[in-house]
Amino acid sequence: MKEIDIRTRDEIGEALQAQASDGEISCAQAFAIAGELGARPLDLGQVADDVGVRFVRCQLGLYGYGQQKSIVEPAASVPPEVEQALREGLVLGRLPCAVAWAIASRFAMPKLHVSAAAERLGIRIAQCQLGGF
Repeated sequence: MKEIDIRTRDEIGEALQAQASDGEISCAQAFAIAGELGARPLDLGQVADDVGVRFVRCQLGLYGYGQQKSIVEPAASVPPEVEQALREGLVLGRLPCAVAWAIASRFAMPKLHVSAAAERLGIRIAQCQLGGF
């Protein structure tokens, strides 16, 4: 795993703490910080643990939604082209988070709809870009 230099680590920690509310920050906020600082999302995940900040409201709906944790419900149906993209995106039988995001972009659909389609097909999403799962 690539080591984060101390200056970048400090900047990330400060940015996370500045935007966190009650020790929590949304996935979307974390990605915005990563973009602003030119950091990898995974770097934020590593630093978040160190500074006591927790990620919530996963953009795929998989974690951070209170007691129920996940808000993903299986889609009623999945268009064949989306199913094909999901199956082609599997790595070791799971769909990486980054691939789910790419599929959402490719088909101009909300990220949550991609995870709902995956749920319908019994496909597990893995490799959170922030390191959350």
